[in-house]
Amino acid sequence: MKTKQKRRLAFAAALLAVGCVVAAVIVYGLGQNTMYFRSPSDVAARQVSEGVAFRLGGLVEKGSVQHGAGADTRFSVTDGKSVVRADFNGVLPALFREGQGVVATGAMDSSGTFIASEVLAKHDEKYMPPEVVQALKKSGRWQEGQ
Repeated sequence: MKTKQKRRLAFAAALLAVGCVVAAVIVYGLGQNTMYFRSPSDVAARQVSEGVAFRLGGLVEKGSVQHGAGADTRFSVTDGKSVVRADFNGVLPALFREGQGVVATGAMDSSGTFIASEVLAKHDEKYMPPEVVQALKKSGRWQEGQ
């Protein structure tokens, strides 16, 4: 092999190695920032570990909203099969109410309660996040025109 060919081969190998390192850093970074959607049935089946951030979606269970001191709120999220208790400390969206669709971001604590850091409510009479619709269809509680 000639010297020129050896240099080209070394350059190609170095370029490939750098490309692999860059790809690994990107995949690792995306993996750290991925937040999965879970339904209450997924949570009940223990598919979520304590302290792992995820989005919980479903319907706010009727009769479950309790306002505590300050901005503390306790409520339950259901998909018709399972119920998850949730705690939130903050200002709830104006459209948040019992029987309506909700998506909350947060993590489970050691007692099995979902600690929400953000709560999103549906923004008009016909909109519901696609993940919530799929979870409700799976549970058999979805009705067209909801």
